[in-house]
Amino acid sequence: MDHTPSRLFVPGPSRRTLLRGVGGAAALGAGLPLLSACGSSDTGTDTKTVTLGSNSSDAVPKKAFAEIYAAFTKKSGIKVDVNTKDHNTFQEQINSYLQGTPDDVFTWFAGYRMQFFAGKGLASPIDDVWQKIGGNFPEAMKQLSKGADGKYYFVPLYTYPWAIFYRKSVFQDHGYEVPTTWAQFLALCKRMQKDGLVPIAFGDKDAWPALGTFDQINFRTNGYDFHVELMAGKASWTDAKVRAAFDNWAEILPYSQEGSTGRTWQDAAQSLVSKKAGMYLLGSFVGQQFTNATDLADLDFFPFPEIDPSFGQDTVEAPTDGFMISKSPKNKAGSVKLMEFLGTPEAEEIYLKADPNVVAASTTADTSSYSPIQKKAYAMISGAKNLTQFMDRDSRPDFTSTVMQPALQKFIRDPKGIDSLLSSIERQKKSIFASS
Repeated sequence: MDHTPSRLFVPGPSRRTLLRGVGGAAALGAGLPLLSACGSSDTGTDTKTVTLGSNSSDAVPKKAFAEIYAAFTKKSGIKVDVNTKDHNTFQEQINSYLQGTPDDVFTWFAGYRMQFFAGKGLASPIDDVWQKIGGNFPEAMKQLSKGADGKYYFVPLYTYPWAIFYRKSVFQDHGYEVPTTWAQFLALCKRMQKDGLVPIAFGDKDAWPALGTFDQINFRTNGYDFHVELMAGKASWTDAKVRAAFDNWAEILPYSQEGSTGRTWQDAAQSLVSKKAGMYLLGSFVGQQFTNATDLADLDFFPFPEIDPSFGQDTVEAPTDGFMISKSPKNKAGSVKLMEFLGTPEAEEIYLKADPNVVAASTTADTSSYSPIQKKAYAMISGAKNLTQFMDRDSRPDFTSTVMQPALQKFIRDPKGIDSLLSSIERQKKSIFASS
């Protein structure tokens, strides 16, 4: 990915007030440009079609988005021609895709990742859209949708927390109690292992799940402020605080599912579904893998345990997903109409009915149909003192993809070589963050 830095670091929604009403509540662009716009060359004259590039390749969100687009078409008469690509392929090729001939609208992420492309002129400002939808969102979501130039570039649809998921029946059958401290967590891992369970399901084949694991351990070990500094490239990766976070991670690696770098997150989730694993640290989208209603009703979660009492459990990772318009959409008017619809409670409610694993980004969406786990997710997000977005959204995408993803996989395979690994990360970080 291009090493042009974003002009402003925004660490995602950062304070409790940010989600005080929410919802009722990467990539390297190198290689073959497999990700390209859909539709024919005459799409530019078709005012009744909007093309949309989507990274929602998993079944549940793909179906949920399809229902939103169908509702929009019924209301406006404008067809949405969806170009869905594998989630990770989309991330890896987004840079070359946006610099080529992208679709009119594309799915993407709030915060720094959005600002990165807005700052490079690869997205269209949508202040006109926000004049119509602004009343549907809290101030935090408005800030999260702006570029460094103060203009709007993003329409948020939903948000969700990262937490440790488990089966209630497994805990009941074994007499396990939810841990709130690191010592309790380690003790539970040991007990699960003795009971023949894999204590912590883990699948890092696609390299991003480990980013979320590091985030949890880092802000529990060192606090939100240090985490933000580290993600911004301001703190050093050779700082003793970072080493302490990795030492803590090394403590739980023996209890994590073996062969994780060759396993997808979906496969890891299946070990939780089948009750072979006791716990799984992931976003609440893990519920997508629980296709049986009884199994889904048995799913629960708890926040990552406290490591340093001075920081407690006051930070929650809550990524926010939504949409942007590319730099030169063929159907600008239709794209604006679609974005206006995507920013309505109606669109969010359609999505949430099909994907009950997330919560709405809007303050005006009807949350009366929230499942118990959705209500708990919202309570966790809205009750947090600090909110983060996720490492590859809170930091430069080129840094996280080319440096951190391979580095963390190397750590998982060989946790003893941490000092040289951190020195290598710091050297590469300085080079990338200093580039333009």
